[in-house]
Amino acid sequence: MTNRPTLSVGDIPIAPRKERGAVREESQAAAERSAALGKDAAVPATDIELAQRSRTQLPGPSPDERKEAVSKRALEQEQARTRLRDLKRAQARESKHFVNVPLDYETKMRLQKAALENDLKMTVIMKAAIDQYLRDNGY
Repeated sequence: MTNRPTLSVGDIPIAPRKERGAVREESQAAAERSAALGKDAAVPATDIELAQRSRTQLPGPSPDERKEAVSKRALEQEQARTRLRDLKRAQARESKHFVNVPLDYETKMRLQKAALENDLKMTVIMKAAIDQYLRDNGY
């Protein structure tokens, strides 16, 4: 075995806790020092009082300003919804020019097999085939 020194809990120095009265005494002493230096004598005694004061000292928007901000946000959201709905309608209009094509059974099976093997929709294959045919014939 190795001869390593072992540490125990008693080997680690730990600072003693201050009592609550000591914290208040320190904050009062700080207030007295700041008053002696000519600073604001109303220094909060604890962090909780400081947090509460900072919350109460922040200027909040007036009710009219809040109402205006809420209505402005609602109008912006409604405009965004309208734009999205119009965009979806435009896309639907562009894609809804159906061509009904009767296919024989063998051609349909070949189309389904090609779509399955290439992980494409049959409509994509048919559109590409029609585009190719029209380009080849000058249309």
